[in-house]
Amino acid sequence: MWILHQEQEGQAGAGNSCTVSLLSAHTVTMSTSKSTTKVGAAGGMNGAGPAHHDLEDGHIRLSLEAREHAWLAPLASKVDQSKGRERPEPLDSYRTEWQRDRDRIIHTKAFRRLKHKTQVFISPEQDHYRTRLTHTLEVTQIARTVARALRLNEDLTEAIGMGHDLGHAPFGHIGEESLDEAYRRFDPDSRFRHYEQSLRIVDVLENNGKGLNLTWEVRDGILHHSKGKSDLKAGKSLDLWLQRGKPATLEGQIVRICDRVAYVNHDIDDAIRSGMIHYEDLPKDCLEVLGQRHAQRITTMVNAIIEASSEVVATEHDPLRQALDRIAMRDDIMHATDTLKNWMFDHVYLINTADEAPRVRNVIHHLFEHFMSKPQLMRGEYANLCPAGQDVDSLTQPALARCVCDYIAGMTDRFASQIYTQLFMPSSWRGV
Repeated sequence: MWILHQEQEGQAGAGNSCTVSLLSAHTVTMSTSKSTTKVGAAGGMNGAGPAHHDLEDGHIRLSLEAREHAWLAPLASKVDQSKGRERPEPLDSYRTEWQRDRDRIIHTKAFRRLKHKTQVFISPEQDHYRTRLTHTLEVTQIARTVARALRLNEDLTEAIGMGHDLGHAPFGHIGEESLDEAYRRFDPDSRFRHYEQSLRIVDVLENNGKGLNLTWEVRDGILHHSKGKSDLKAGKSLDLWLQRGKPATLEGQIVRICDRVAYVNHDIDDAIRSGMIHYEDLPKDCLEVLGQRHAQRITTMVNAIIEASSEVVATEHDPLRQALDRIAMRDDIMHATDTLKNWMFDHVYLINTADEAPRVRNVIHHLFEHFMSKPQLMRGEYANLCPAGQDVDSLTQPALARCVCDYIAGMTDRFASQIYTQLFMPSSWRGV
């Protein structure tokens, strides 16, 4: 079992640093500085709501919970067995806890900003390129299809999918790398990683510094959604899996693998639309295995995940070791997918990065330095990100760098470009 720790320095406040780690444990608890929510043997969340649930109050939610036990696979996550929230709350009459988490994420400002954040091609002028928002919706749709076929929990899958990319910086992965560089110049011991920033958004930054108070399972899936280069194949050892911080639920693993299915396919679509590559350039051996058309390739990959994962999901034996590394693709489809992904790195991602990186790095570094020297110019809620009781001018350099990093990470491509233009370009050059 697991404990997800949020370690906060100093007083509780919007600007506190947030370090998240997964540690093994023998009890099913979620330990925090404020409260501990335990899951009883019957699956109820002690302290998470009223002690009784009669049919006149919450019977719709209870029927949804009962339906999970009747329908879902043995290893599927069940919402009434959730490890709960950091701050106990009354249960909702009509929605399960994971449905509430999904709704909270969708209504955040960070989620709305995804529509103006780049996926691969920076600030494209045409209407049909993917953004972080469309990518999020595509990942979630694909992941729900897989979860339904495997009889896993669609609500948990959807909540993780909706929140998995909230922490992305402006200007795509180039922006993330540039922000990491700028951040470490002022705090060498810290890093900027979008998956950690996604968790920081839902834990700390949203809701005026109170966070969304999401359930443990959704937070775990958001934190561990990011994929490595060779994590699709089944059969990895449990110890290696745990060391690399993989999702603790099968639903989190679904989002992780479907993230790759979505981006490999829609990035091909966008690259062809941009003229960077042509359909005829794509490796023919991969297309013969995966399919000639966009929809065919997604269908092939989704079917391969379901086929490779269905047997282990249905088992009831030794769930941790049987399940942790078994949301996977069939080997032949995995090989073709990895080959296609590597081809995209060589012919699209690295070339696009080489073209755009100098400009993006210039924007991010100049903005970071500017707000480190003039933090009072940060706008909106980000001006109030400093730890409770501290004025922005009295912050240590690492604490201030954390605030500036949050501010820039929250910018859209358009807003970052506008601020950079206002600050560093002569007025006579603007619009040229």
